[in-house]
Amino acid sequence: MRVPLSWLREYVDLPATETGRDVQAKLISAGLEVETVEQLGADLKGPLVVGQVLTIEELEGFKKPIRFCTVDVGQANGTGEPQEIVCGARNFAVGDKVVVVLPGATLPGGFSISARKTYGKVSHGMICSTDELGMGDDGTHGIIVLPPETEVGKDAIELLELVDEVLDIAVTANRGDCLSIRGVAREAAIAYGLPLRDPALIDVPAPNAYGYPVQVADPFGCDRFTARTVTGLRPEARSPIWLQRRLQKVGMRPISLAVDVTNYVMMELGQPLHAYDRRLVQGTIGVRRAQEGEKLVTLDGVERKLHAEDLVITDERGPIGLAGVMGGANTEIADHTEDVENATTDVVIEAAHFNAVSIARTARRHKLLSEASRRFERGVDPQAAAAAAQRTVDLLVLLAGGTAEAGVTEVIAPSAPRTITVPADHPDKVAGVAYGRETVVRRLQEVGCDVYGQDELIVTVPSWRPDLTDPNDLAEEVIRLEGYENLPSTLPKPPAGRGLTERQRLHRRIGRALAGAGYVEALNYPFVGEQVFDQLGLAADDPARRVVKLVNPLSDEEPALRTTLLPGLLGALRRNDGRGSHDLALFETGLVFHPRGERRTAVHLPVDRRPTDEEIAALNAALPEQPRHAAVVLAGAREQAGWWGKGRPADWADAIEAARTIAREAGAELVVRKGQYGPWHPGRCAELAVVADGAERVVGHAGELHPRVLKALGLPERTCAMELNLDALEEAGDGIPMAPGISTFPVATQDVALVVDKPVPAAEVEAALRAGAGELLESIRLFDVYENAEQLGEGRKSLAYALRFRAPDRTLTVDEASAARDAAVALAGERTGAVLRG
Repeated sequence: MRVPLSWLREYVDLPATETGRDVQAKLISAGLEVETVEQLGADLKGPLVVGQVLTIEELEGFKKPIRFCTVDVGQANGTGEPQEIVCGARNFAVGDKVVVVLPGATLPGGFSISARKTYGKVSHGMICSTDELGMGDDGTHGIIVLPPETEVGKDAIELLELVDEVLDIAVTANRGDCLSIRGVAREAAIAYGLPLRDPALIDVPAPNAYGYPVQVADPFGCDRFTARTVTGLRPEARSPIWLQRRLQKVGMRPISLAVDVTNYVMMELGQPLHAYDRRLVQGTIGVRRAQEGEKLVTLDGVERKLHAEDLVITDERGPIGLAGVMGGANTEIADHTEDVENATTDVVIEAAHFNAVSIARTARRHKLLSEASRRFERGVDPQAAAAAAQRTVDLLVLLAGGTAEAGVTEVIAPSAPRTITVPADHPDKVAGVAYGRETVVRRLQEVGCDVYGQDELIVTVPSWRPDLTDPNDLAEEVIRLEGYENLPSTLPKPPAGRGLTERQRLHRRIGRALAGAGYVEALNYPFVGEQVFDQLGLAADDPARRVVKLVNPLSDEEPALRTTLLPGLLGALRRNDGRGSHDLALFETGLVFHPRGERRTAVHLPVDRRPTDEEIAALNAALPEQPRHAAVVLAGAREQAGWWGKGRPADWADAIEAARTIAREAGAELVVRKGQYGPWHPGRCAELAVVADGAERVVGHAGELHPRVLKALGLPERTCAMELNLDALEEAGDGIPMAPGISTFPVATQDVALVVDKPVPAAEVEAALRAGAGELLESIRLFDVYENAEQLGEGRKSLAYALRFRAPDRTLTVDEASAARDAAVALAGERTGAVLRG
């Protein structure tokens, strides 16, 4: 919400010395999030004056139309002579009043104006557009043409209100009242302890039987509908400069007088309004739910197929507006600039109050977010509808010479004020501060509440605060107005012996281990679109395709919860690579979500006591399964080149090593073998498994991604990835890893080179050697892979391993080490067909 300080001062007598920054600090202290204070016209310097175009000479011989103009600027130039100006715009004529900037002035952006020769003429200044003055969009993108009655030579800086300060407030979803100047003025008045001149406190005529006929068929969706009629509007009437400027400052574009007035009152009072061309409305105006399949062309020119839950405004023909969201094109106000003969002269003003949930759902269903729907879904003051309609009528009569008809229509569903009973010391208990009853009552009355009672307060909530529903809301009002900064800081005292759980410690160890290995943690949103599974190449029956979908997703493109960490990580890798960081190693640990076989409805837990174990178990049973996973992605160089030697690109082995790093932290033995799954290259994919309770279980995959996946996701060549199920790994582990014992006896090293068929995985050979060597084997390492058809034979390869043997209680003899090596070679030959390389 953009709030011009000049407009705010109309309703609160702020001290003259208070700047926008001062007001920002006060409002922030009161709980409003004022993001910025924009200084309009801060670098603007005159002379900037009103001029009248006397002559226009069309210059020939140039690629674009150029005009040489003489403009009367009165005595502003010191001589009274016409000012000669070259201009390329076409939207003004002789006799028009325009804005002229004279030599010596400075425009926004530090653009200095001086006399200069251009297109063969000397231009002594410039005729200005709204863009050049930083005024915002007026819809023309051309020269500013002022009303004919504007005085020549008048200071345009003052006339156009070019110098001002605008507060930009991020209004939270519960404070719909602050989406208006009235609401922010009320907060400013409370913050400064000043009275508020409420613009909604105006005389409003009582409803009568002569108003425009209205029938509300759905009082739940629309509990209040006010209709007023104004006739005899002058077709040529334009919005005055002050009104246009206020709309521009709050971020709205002036359109036509009737529309501008409704937008102005909406920004002033927070009540959305709509004006219908009375000639185009046929019969009674109605409010009802749409019939499935009905269609409506909205003001943006889009034909929309309506849903049965949509609330619509109708006449005898059918829908003429999407209630609380946008009007229909079939009753649109006609602008005199386009068709003078058919310009709108009679209007029906609608000021209604609609159900917030209904409007929010309609706006999202049609992807049509408007200023009106933004306010209705956050809560609009229902008592302001009649005042807003009257304010609109008054402005139309004043500015367009219209006549307000005596008829006043007001359809109201019966309702009672909302009251809350709260102990007088409840805010004290919540904040831990002794405010006292007088302070609590005073602050609630400042908000607009009526308060009665002594120890037990009966509070009647004001109509403009629908977010105040329970005692804690009232306590929050007292606390924020007394100042969050005045709350004491008290550190909690945790009971001794309660630290992190073993699961939490494991996750932290894994994070530290991966960070120590050169990976950077990336935290991603847990939402995905189902099309990503096609991009990852998952089979149609893959369990990862079964997702939990959200009823109200943040984005319609990502409506499901993730079943794998890879989409988010790969997206982060793609973004970083696109921004110039090509050597990447990222990791993430987080929850993934799998739907349960049986769908259950979650129970509502009590708030006045601790839930029982059975209630918590029932709640958990209704939630999706949420195992924790760990994943890494790599691209570019894994080791950089330098004076020490050549670098090395990241490859599948690095992804597997990351899995081994995680397994070591969990104290689990990881089984690595050749695999094939989804996004990984079938020839460069490792299947990762563990043994738990005597049964082997696949817990993840690692390796290089498939070229098709890289192309579909826009990833760098040879990108590698790994993903593990941490919960399954934890179950297979033996708890905190123990530091290895250091033997005092020397190691015996034996090297062995084995020749096997090329398809035989090195992991199978290694597993056979490890099993055959027995307990004396301390470690085994593959240090060479050699292929040569002439020496080894077609389709054969040589694998060279370094075997380290050591006994914990003695020095091994050569015979013992050799016997262990021979046993290992024998078993490898039996299992894989390996033979010693001659």
